[in-house]
Amino acid sequence: MKSNVGGLDRIARIVVGLVLIVLAVTNVIGWWGWLGLIPLITGLVGVCPLYTMLGLKSCPLKKRL
Repeated sequence: MKSNVGGLDRIARIVVGLVLIVLAVTNVIGWWGWLGLIPLITGLVGVCPLYTMLGLKSCPLKKRL
């Protein structure tokens, strides 16, 4: 699969995912914090299935020579 998640988007997904997971582990927000696995995985892999379905990309366009 081609990457459809750009640099800043990836960083934001990883940070948000980790924060949610840490809050879930410490019982601050409850079980739904484990949903942070979704942005964490999509950030690490660089592919978002929802972006694919909607035809979106946050990756910069590559310049053609």
